Amino acid sequence: MSSKRTRESVAFFRILEYESTFLDTAVAMVIEECGLKVPAGTKVLVKPNLVSSKNPLACTHPNVTISLCRYLKDCGAEITVADSPGYGSAAQVSKAIGMNAGLAELGLKTKSLGRPTKLKLSFGETIGISRDALENDMIINVPKLKAHSQFVLTGAVKNMFGTVVGFRKALAHTKFGEHPGFMEKMIIEVNKAMPISFSLMDAIYPMHVTGPISGKPYTMSLLAGSCNQYALDTAIYMLLGMSPKKILLWKESARQKIFGYHPDHLKYVIEPPDDFDTKDFIVPEKLSPMEFEAVRFVKGRVKSLFSRFM
Repeated sequence: MSSKRTRESVAFFRILEYESTFLDTAVAMVIEECGLKVPAGTKVLVKPNLVSSKNPLACTHPNVTISLCRYLKDCGAEITVADSPGYGSAAQVSKAIGMNAGLAELGLKTKSLGRPTKLKLSFGETIGISRDALENDMIINVPKLKAHSQFVLTGAVKNMFGTVVGFRKALAHTKFGEHPGFMEKMIIEVNKAMPISFSLMDAIYPMHVTGPISGKPYTMSLLAGSCNQYALDTAIYMLLGMSPKKILLWKESARQKIFGYHPDHLKYVIEPPDDFDTKDFIVPEKLSPMEFEAVRFVKGRVKSLFSRFM
């Protein structure tokens, strides 16, 4: 580790239930112990995982997002809550998982990220990322920890793939998935393009066995955060006994020597990782192909268009 950089703070806070009266306190402590300050008037995008209306477990729990918004409201921030699901709208997912009422109490509603602009990628392609996301002072990334049938395990870095607008995510799988390493490079380059200031991870009841839609809940009782999304993911990978050989996004961040990829880059605040027992957390052993078949992409596009009229 270079002596020129201090270690990245990663906060672990034990919280047993989403309905806990301590959730607001936990969110505030995780943010403040990592050193994030949000001046009044800051334009902040809160970016939860709103991947699917079919299974609330696949999404960031509404209470985590709402607690974060309360904190930001107290800071005087100008808040937008948004994501770009591959199918349907963020508002539809927000309604399905029960987040709308809590946001409405704060004068907020969920929006879909749109207005794609081309991001040039290092391997000669482009991807359409959202200007709605880019045009903020800060993004606070609110991922859900999940097992994943293609990436093994996903957290903070992968959640920013949601700033790629709409069907372009499925198109990326179709175009880039057959080329080893392209998906990981693309996701990291999207992260680098975005003004990410903090990641607050919902690992209270993460998804394990498989994912990202149809896995099973696991009791981890962990709210985690860091100003560095790579450091946060590294901390979680270490907690779960993973290695860069197994986790492609970790392997790519290590190849690029992105600060936060190495355990020596981290320092833990609030609670140590040894306080959390994760020995029964299951990740998929047999992975699905990274690429989507063209027929699957077309069916998904039709489904997405149809859902807008539902």
